[in-house]
Amino acid sequence: MTDHAAPAGRLSLRIDFPNGARLGPGKVRLLEEIARLGSISAAGRSMGMSYRRAWLLVDALNGMFDAPLVGSHQGGSGGGGAALTPRGTEVVRLYRSIEANARTETREALSCLAGYASDGGGGESRSFRNFPN
Repeated sequence: MTDHAAPAGRLSLRIDFPNGARLGPGKVRLLEEIARLGSISAAGRSMGMSYRRAWLLVDALNGMFDAPLVGSHQGGSGGGGAALTPRGTEVVRLYRSIEANARTETREALSCLAGYASDGGGGESRSFRNFPN
């Protein structure tokens, strides 16, 4: 019988680029929400952030790569909007692919590590001070 339970740990992927830029799950989720909702403001609200915070993240994302990831258009009677550019769609796809591969390749080791983790139940401290001399 195969156990299909989720591992006790969770892998979170952040990519640190040589230029100092960082791409992680929050920025990628913002891009996905913009694609889904068609609006930077709505995407930010769906993630519990202000429009200003969402806009600053989009501005940073647009400057991280060789082409903008998010494009916007001026509003008219129906208001403005935003959408991922082809580069933005590709960045999300590549990030999610790397993430899926990392999860697959690290499942066993992550499960083992999670088994070693303390449950945080307030038992005896395991700091270096408690090791016998």
